[in-house]
Amino acid sequence: MSNVLEIQNKEDFVNKVLNSDGPVLVDFWAEWCGPCKQLGPLVEEASKEFKDKIIVCKMDVDTNRETAAEYGIRSIPTLMIFKNGDLIGTEIGALTKLQLDEFIRSKV
Repeated sequence: MSNVLEIQNKEDFVNKVLNSDGPVLVDFWAEWCGPCKQLGPLVEEASKEFKDKIIVCKMDVDTNRETAAEYGIRSIPTLMIFKNGDLIGTEIGALTKLQLDEFIRSKV
């Protein structure tokens, strides 16, 4: 079973990300994006490895254009970490497992 939460709309984003008590990693992606598909399994793996430290969510930019635009998403995949509703870190592009782990560790 997946530990990654799907964000369906803006209200869902507010509830799962901005109103969260702990840090949240959001993977902004799209079905047609090759690098997103490459990063997906690593994000899934990280959601299990860091399950006690961070919540992991995915948001499809095609179905959530308004929220993606609000956060300046111009290239995908984009990973953002939020804490107490504030954006505290951003990584753009497909990361290696090591880079993803370091990004998460540096923010939680």
